[in-house]
Amino acid sequence: MDYSFVKNDQAVSQTPEPGMIRQVLAHNEKLMLVRHFFEADWVGARHSHPHEQLVYVVKGGIRVDRDGDVFEVYAGDSFVVEGGVEHQASALEASEVLDIFTPIRDDYRPG
Repeated sequence: MDYSFVKNDQAVSQTPEPGMIRQVLAHNEKLMLVRHFFEADWVGARHSHPHEQLVYVVKGGIRVDRDGDVFEVYAGDSFVVEGGVEHQASALEASEVLDIFTPIRDDYRPG
């Protein structure tokens, strides 16, 4: 399948952890668009990765700890997580978030 064009009804949903649904959307070898749905009170694992990450909150609100800098973002807000920076997110309410990664996340690629 060519993932440079993904129609909404063709997006594959994965549940990498309880309370989170992930959909890998359009991507190529340089960029990857990912949609996440978080249940209210979801708490993600603290982690880091070498990828640059741009985050846009579509609906709801999340709390972010980006290397000790803690802030809340809501629908319409966006922020960047630089590669290699430890971070963690949690959902203040049911939320939808778009992430753009560069380079692409091979660990997220649909099978």
